[in-house]
Amino acid sequence: MADKTDGFTDSERAAMKARAAELRSAAKPGSKKVETERRALLDAIAGMPGDEQAIANRVHEIVSDLAPDLLPKTWYGMPAWARDGKVGVFVKHASKFKMRYTEVGFTEEAHLDEGGIWPTVYAVTTMNDAVSEQLTELVKRVR
Repeated sequence: MADKTDGFTDSERAAMKARAAELRSAAKPGSKKVETERRALLDAIAGMPGDEQAIANRVHEIVSDLAPDLLPKTWYGMPAWARDGKVGVFVKHASKFKMRYTEVGFTEEAHLDEGGIWPTVYAVTTMNDAVSEQLTELVKRVR
């Protein structure tokens, strides 16, 4: 007989609770909540292990430099950047979701559409100059 699950995993439940709290405290550009959400993003990054933290910090630097209209926030407890409240870029860290690697993702709000098929999530195992350059090029394309 196949194993049945009893619903969501602990990490999925935690992510949903984090998302509900994020929605309750959603910020508008120019509001005091923008700083609160920026602090939440920095706290989320600070809570990551070494390599994951380096990846998220570099993504934060790239987005802040190249797309300052994307405001930092958390999204399901993950570092994310949004325009008009809609997330365009996020970092899904491996340790939180018990995955092999950290993912840097781009939602449809990033408008990276190109041809009939394109990637929206990138597996990142370490931060180095080559990875930083690739992520920089992707963030430059976010509109």
